[in-house]
Amino acid sequence: MKKIGIFFGSTTGTCEAVAGKLAEQLSVDSADVKSAADFDESVSEYEVLILGTSTWGDGELQDDWFSAVDVLKSLDLSGKTVAVFGCGDAMGYPDSFCSAMKPLYDAAVAAGATVLEGPSADAYQFGSSEAVVDGKFVGFPLDEMNEPDLTDERLAPMVSAIQSL
Repeated sequence: MKKIGIFFGSTTGTCEAVAGKLAEQLSVDSADVKSAADFDESVSEYEVLILGTSTWGDGELQDDWFSAVDVLKSLDLSGKTVAVFGCGDAMGYPDSFCSAMKPLYDAAVAAGATVLEGPSADAYQFGSSEAVVDGKFVGFPLDEMNEPDLTDERLAPMVSAIQSL
């Protein structure tokens, strides 16, 4: 299996908990992006990156990602695979559900990475999301607030795809 790095931004601990779950399933470590010293150097040592964020307000990226997303855009991620996951609240914020995945996706694409395709938006109940492109999410959206029982099922395709790399 390729060398995997998980980086997340978490304010309330929800995204951190999901990153921990993924780390356990893949037998790797995870790191909070705000405490990842020399983020650009940290990222370069991995062949597969899993990037996680929560969505705030009207679809904003989690605070710890603001400078890191600019660093991500500036890197050469050619030949690397990126998976994005997002934590959102489809009932409380139905019109921006997991929208913060989009800036991470855009940064990874701009840096030349291959990004794993997310699930069909039809599998979720929400109003709208910036993270939906051509009917599919740009990453793997999770609703730990209202549907925590679906998290493992929603992460399974991503974990399986990463394990098969």
